[in-house]
Amino acid sequence: MDDLNLHSPADARDESAHELPSTHSALPQAAAVPNAFAQMGLAKELLAAVHDFNFTQPTDVQWRAIPLALQDNADKPANDLLVSSQTGSGKTAAFLLPVLHTILIERQAVEQKEAKAWALKVEQAKANGEELPKKPRRKNPTDMRHVKPAFPSALVLCPTRELAQQVAKDAIDLVKHCKGLRVACVVGGMPYPLQIARLHNADLVVATPGRLLDFVYSDNTE
Repeated sequence: MDDLNLHSPADARDESAHELPSTHSALPQAAAVPNAFAQMGLAKELLAAVHDFNFTQPTDVQWRAIPLALQDNADKPANDLLVSSQTGSGKTAAFLLPVLHTILIERQAVEQKEAKAWALKVEQAKANGEELPKKPRRKNPTDMRHVKPAFPSALVLCPTRELAQQVAKDAIDLVKHCKGLRVACVVGGMPYPLQIARLHNADLVVATPGRLLDFVYSDNTE
């Protein structure tokens, strides 16, 4: 079972990445780049979490995979990657970091759009000589009256409960500086009501296939 392990141990050997586009061979060696995680362009909130672990250099698999997964502009869309690497080489962070970065960027885009719409509403009220609108009170997302349908931004499937719980823990550690970003772990052996409460309003869901299908084919999440 792989763990966060952002800096590979000394005995980490040659990792292999299958189906990686040939561009990875042109990447410089991670050890030659100061603060290489920052050089990748990851969100500052994620860099702060990485810094908390006192890591500045990615492992080989992270250095090869993360830049490819972050190619999300119109000219270079994100790549679908199939990666294989030995246990303890940092695979979990190799896919969690770009996934969480994408979620953050999407959230920021939505927030900016909402801020512009609100500013326009205020300006229109001023122009019409009307009373300025008041922002609605922030609703408690854990209150069942305010629960939103479960539409997570990303899903991570793991074959075992233990691996899913480990991945979810690593994700929670990485989003400690990301305000309002929620991670839910959906696995067997846990009470349905508790998991339903966590599933609603979640941005990232880590699940095992069996329990996920239970939710998909039942009305428990409604």
